Amino acid sequence: MSTRSLAKEQPASFAFNADMTALSKRIIAKYPAGRQASAVIPLLDLAQRQEGWVTKPAIEEIARILDMAPMRVLEVATFYTMFNLAPVGKTHVQVCTSLSCWLRGSNDVVKSCKEKLGIGFGGITPDGKFSLGELECSGACVNAPVAQIGDDYYEDLDYASTGKLLDAFKRGETPKPGSAIGRDGAAPAGEAITLTENPTPPAKQDFAAAKAAFEKAKAEAAAKAAAPKA
Repeated sequence: MSTRSLAKEQPASFAFNADMTALSKRIIAKYPAGRQASAVIPLLDLAQRQEGWVTKPAIEEIARILDMAPMRVLEVATFYTMFNLAPVGKTHVQVCTSLSCWLRGSNDVVKSCKEKLGIGFGGITPDGKFSLGELECSGACVNAPVAQIGDDYYEDLDYASTGKLLDAFKRGETPKPGSAIGRDGAAPAGEAITLTENPTPPAKQDFAAAKAAFEKAKAEAAAKAAAPKA
């Protein structure tokens, strides 16, 4: 496991903006009194969404808000790889290189990213628009290889589709996330060879027949009520 540490250059201070402050209060209020420390991960996520990365002043501010020792917040931030401990580009591309993705060609995805962006893992393009990172596991093994860009997963990638994906981001577009080969969710790749018929077709109600049955039942009930009692 690689060592994760804070960037050497840090901003002088950190404070949540008005929107993030309001959201952080709503998050903290979800936990019982004395358990506010449970909000540490959500608050670190808010800090990263505001600043783009988790800074030392942000860790210290979150520790103050949650009445925690700064070291405890630092332990969480350095443990979870979803937290960026150094500045990243506006578009942060993270490629999964764990076993499932590697077996299905993540090396080609990495190669395409490096060639298109001109940077390696941990690098940022000179204009600050792109950065490239490596993920140990995205948890989307069935649709490997996978790249995470922002909050979205782009799946079933290869060298060519990765290049097209990055070209779209360079044009300022946000491609639709999901499978690059048109796979339906996590269904098997290609055409179905089993369960080729829909086992639960949508029910089609015959409203005319239902109305006729209702009217008939209504008439029979009325006739029964009007009939003389024996």
